[in-house]
Amino acid sequence: MSDDIRAFRASILHCLADPGEATASDAVEYLEDGVLVVEGGRIATLGPAAEILPAVKNHMEVTDYRPRLLVPGFIDCHVHYPQIGMVASWGEQLLEWLERYTYPAERRFAEREVAERVAEDFVDLMLAHGTTSALIFPTVHPVSVDAIFGAARARRLRISAGKVLMDRHCPADLRDTAQSGYAESRALIERWHGQDRLGYAITPRFAITSTAEQLALAGRLAEEFPDVLVHTHLAENRREVERVAELFPEATSYLDVYRSAGLLRERAVFAHCLHLEEPDYGHLASAGAAIAFCPGSNLFMGSGLFDLARARGHGIPVGLATDVGAGTSLSLPVTAGEAYKVLELRGQRLTPWQALYLMTLGAARALGWDDVIGSFEPGKEADFVILDATATPLARRRLAATVLPAESLFALTMLGDDRSVVATYVLGERVWQNPR
Repeated sequence: MSDDIRAFRASILHCLADPGEATASDAVEYLEDGVLVVEGGRIATLGPAAEILPAVKNHMEVTDYRPRLLVPGFIDCHVHYPQIGMVASWGEQLLEWLERYTYPAERRFAEREVAERVAEDFVDLMLAHGTTSALIFPTVHPVSVDAIFGAARARRLRISAGKVLMDRHCPADLRDTAQSGYAESRALIERWHGQDRLGYAITPRFAITSTAEQLALAGRLAEEFPDVLVHTHLAENRREVERVAELFPEATSYLDVYRSAGLLRERAVFAHCLHLEEPDYGHLASAGAAIAFCPGSNLFMGSGLFDLARARGHGIPVGLATDVGAGTSLSLPVTAGEAYKVLELRGQRLTPWQALYLMTLGAARALGWDDVIGSFEPGKEADFVILDATATPLARRRLAATVLPAESLFALTMLGDDRSVVATYVLGERVWQNPR
């Protein structure tokens, strides 16, 4: 038996297309008793156990997880790793939240030891929640970027991150300049982008905390390095939108501020997008940009309700995001449960299959990674998670009489938590196992 080839038996579920599209009748593949074969960290084949086992049982060990569920590793499209120590902080909306909680937490990351310790804890928490890839906000400090890339690289994770750019309207000790932000970002791109599974993201916090000069230099970076991501916040809070209009009176909308700076393009990911102007949807779509849907934080901070149907109607890629620390859980299934509630309030419906898509293949498409992760097509990287939908007492009672996979998946998003994650695999290697 080669150590480089292994097989996993379970109920297996993944998306091949967007289940929300009328033409996607074959969008979901479910094998009640399936086998996934991994070779060299990539998907070799997938099929019913009755077909696959006779060919592999004498050549490799089969890890049997039945009756549990095997799905692609979850992908978090927007999360702040320095904020895990301030999750569930009481009582503020966005602008006050930044002043009272975020900036005090982030100034600690000037110290390399602090950044490295929190980065290590953060990636381990990600894996404990079944998340194997993410687009991550560090802080303004270059050492915070080094720390998260180092922790992710040690675990062979696929992530993108980048130094936060802020040259005004923030504490002086968290402020860079337009020129220093450009120079430090460029140096980090040259040091980290494309190393193993790591990618860089040009990261202005939001328009309020960057001058037009800084945004223009961020746009220059985007032009010089077209294969890196752009990652920022957009139209999360109404007071934020009003403040941006005051600071950029020449802009036709909040999004127009980024467009004018050269930051609206393919491989640009905008978190939130709750209070857009109607033309902005068309501009996002025509540019090939994507939206990170952050239902947990939007509810927690009273920011508003995302209009998924409108974004989908314009063909804008959307992926799910925990947005910790304003979001209160690193679990993407829990976040999908919050998305269901947001969309119910919008008069829209989120099916279990659509929820799975938003945290796997849909998220991969939003980040431009769907050629390598997000589903179990042969040749893709073998990141996956083993789930137990009956891990909690209430879930066991709820699912005692059901065998329908959609019902189990929906109950998992409503009743599950990190206890539902049995094991997490990266490139076919187990990197976390539930101690329970």
